[in-house]
Amino acid sequence: MIRTPSRPVRVGVALVGVAGALSLAGCGTAADTGSAQTGAGTADTSSGSSSSGGYADGTYTAEGSYATPESVETVTVTLTIADDIVTDVEVTGDPQARESEQYQSQFIGGISDEVVGKSLDDVSVSRVSGSSLTSGGFMQALELIKSEAAA
Repeated sequence: MIRTPSRPVRVGVALVGVAGALSLAGCGTAADTGSAQTGAGTADTSSGSSSSGGYADGTYTAEGSYATPESVETVTVTLTIADDIVTDVEVTGDPQARESEQYQSQFIGGISDEVVGKSLDDVSVSRVSGSSLTSGGFMQALELIKSEAAA
């Protein structure tokens, strides 16, 4: 027989994960973000070249996490930046709960309209297509991407 943790245990674990991510998000500067990324997300620069603005042109990928009442979820964000403008976005998820699958799908379906064509510094989402928690993971990944792309 396989036993799964009770709901209060899952909620507790999710809250601890969020608290850890939030405490790490407030630590450090762009220069030492690499050490603050442990457990809070990771960034991978796929390609980049010099831009005339504050961010290097290129395609960047980072992972962000967020807590739901049932689990801690992650999303992977890939942004393409040209002249400090977001020209393309791709978000993929690995939902752990059925409800998270629904909300991540809604978020993924609507995020392009919210960010493509905007300055990287102006991108800020809190609710996309009815999904509000997924935005937290997206914004966490966005901060890692901004740190990586800083020229």
